[in-house]
Amino acid sequence: VTIGDTTFKLEEPFLVLATQNPIEQEGTYPLPEAQVDRFMLKVKITYPSREEEQKIMKLNTTQDIPQINAVISPDDILRARKLVHEIYVDEKIERYILDIVFATRSPKDFGLDELTDLISYGASPRATINLALGARAIVFIRRRGYVIPEDVRTICADVLRHRIAVTYEAEAEDITSETIITKILNRVEVP
Repeated sequence: VTIGDTTFKLEEPFLVLATQNPIEQEGTYPLPEAQVDRFMLKVKITYPSREEEQKIMKLNTTQDIPQINAVISPDDILRARKLVHEIYVDEKIERYILDIVFATRSPKDFGLDELTDLISYGASPRATINLALGARAIVFIRRRGYVIPEDVRTICADVLRHRIAVTYEAEAEDITSETIITKILNRVEVP
């Protein structure tokens, strides 16, 4: 991390998790595109179920705070990262990932002419990298040694939703980046 002219080495693994309040809330401001793009994923979290919220309430309103123990060590995380990078991605899957990302930039090239006036700017090369890494991470969780198209589709919205800017026209028609992602996934040829 660099502050001013000084760079500090941070111990690995270094992870940043952030929450985002709705822009409409007082005191919240949108991040610039370049900063938003640095987040690998934008995961939507819905409200908890009634039962889950009751557990949350009980955990946060009793004096008996449960002891928290580590479930994984930093070395375990580093080993898992290494394994994720070793998961096989066939060239056909790489081309599929590229097609999805390029369709956000040049929808006409993929027969998605109707999206051209709805996208202000498409996903950056970081999206391509993170879509491949995200698909590999899904595979790691699923305990498989190779990526299939379904893995890419599973993580696609989380990787792309914050990287596609919609136009005012799209906003007026209630078209979101997620709507665009769905249309792209339905059109881009699956290997």
